[in-house]
Amino acid sequence: MLQNLIITGVGGQGNVLASQILGRAAVLSGLKVTIGETFGLSQRGGSVMSHVRISDKRNYGPLIPPNMADVILGLEPLETLRIIQEYGSETCSYIVNSRPIYPLNSIAGEMEYPDPEWIKMVVSSSGGKLYWLDATRHAIALGGPIMLNMIMLGALCSLPGFPVSISQIQAILARVFPETKLEANHRALATGSEMIAGNAN
Repeated sequence: MLQNLIITGVGGQGNVLASQILGRAAVLSGLKVTIGETFGLSQRGGSVMSHVRISDKRNYGPLIPPNMADVILGLEPLETLRIIQEYGSETCSYIVNSRPIYPLNSIAGEMEYPDPEWIKMVVSSSGGKLYWLDATRHAIALGGPIMLNMIMLGALCSLPGFPVSISQIQAILARVFPETKLEANHRALATGSEMIAGNAN
């Protein structure tokens, strides 16, 4: 078994924390994990991409080969679109948060951010199943955008056949967060799980 996962987003969305928690949960369940991360020019607002490779046999190199991702978890729609050509395939599944984060050059009028519905159409035509989730809205309802990464992890771990379960994620959260933070994070994981069931396209 080899599961190639890419988590992509922008700085400040909790991408790196999500990949680290996922990796630790996979190790807890006896799997082999390799994580490779790339960062944009700025920590907050720049592109961030994590390669997570999970296997039951051996450790693989940290970077996923071109067009070999099994799942792309997109915390931001445009960042998801950027990597489809290089890492997507006809069998790749996509879990994408639909809420844009507009880059500075878009806010300044130097570029036009693509219509999110157009991004959704392109992603939908690029691979296997697309789960297009209004996750930011739910994160805000749970306490703030900071909950987004846990919602997306809950969705990811609810994909059929994904090798890491929500209960394994919860076991790692208990080691990472103080007890006062656990209930909110558990609710976020459950929200992501509920969202994945009714959002396949």
